[in-house]
This record gives sequence, structure tokens and C-alpha cells, in this order.
Amino acid sequence: QVQLVESGGGFLQPGASLRLSCAASGLIFSSWNMGWFRQAPGKEREFVAFVSWSGGMTRYADSVNGRFTISRENAKNTVYLQMNSLKPEDTAIYFCAAGGIVGSRTPSEYNYWGQGTQVTVSS
Repeated sequence: QVQLVESGGGFLQPGASLRLSCAASGLIFSSWNMGWFRQAPGKEREFVAFVSWSGGMTRYADSVNGRFTISRENAKNTVYLQMNSLKPEDTAIYFCAAGGIVGSRTPSEYNYWGQGTQVTVSS
């Protein structure tokens, strides 16, 4: 059974940094592309970042490019999202997902999802 478990969310002030983790089990992690998405109240789930199975390719939403960094450690079956210079508009539930074609930004193209972790940015 595939499981993706996100952790690291919290309540932070604008300008702060935070690193999210997503631990995977039940799949050959090193063979899967991974993505981070987020969903704010009343809004659709949106793409945040993508990393290819090898870590050699990354993609970012324009809204986070230059502030967020996605990375992975295949030896630990874990993907990360380093978030810097956080803004109130980054407030959302953050989900990791496995699957997708290379560079995919479409939620429906991903096969497996975690339960999400809440990130709240407010002064």
C-alpha cells in the first residue's frame, strides 16, 4: 500500500522560512516523479513544484519561483520543499504527490497523494 506522509507545517510570520517533508512508502520511490501542490480555502488545488525521479529536473509555479526549492533524497524515500520569504498568500494545505509525466503541473496526472500539512503565514 502506497503511503505519502507530509510533515513540517506550522504557523509562521511573513518572511519566515519552513521546510516541509514528505516520506514515501510502498513504492519504488526512486522511480517516481514527485510534486508539491497546495490548496487554500475556497480555491482549487494548485501546482507548487515538481522534481523528476532522479532529481535532475525541477519546475516551479511562478508564484513561488525563487523562494521555494524542491529536493529529494532517494535513499530516504523523502521529498522536501524548502520555503523561504513566506507570504500570507502562501497559506494553504500543502500536499505531496507521486506520479505525473515529466514536469507535470496537473493534479489529475498524479497517482498518489498524501493527506496534507497546514501552513499558515500571518502577522
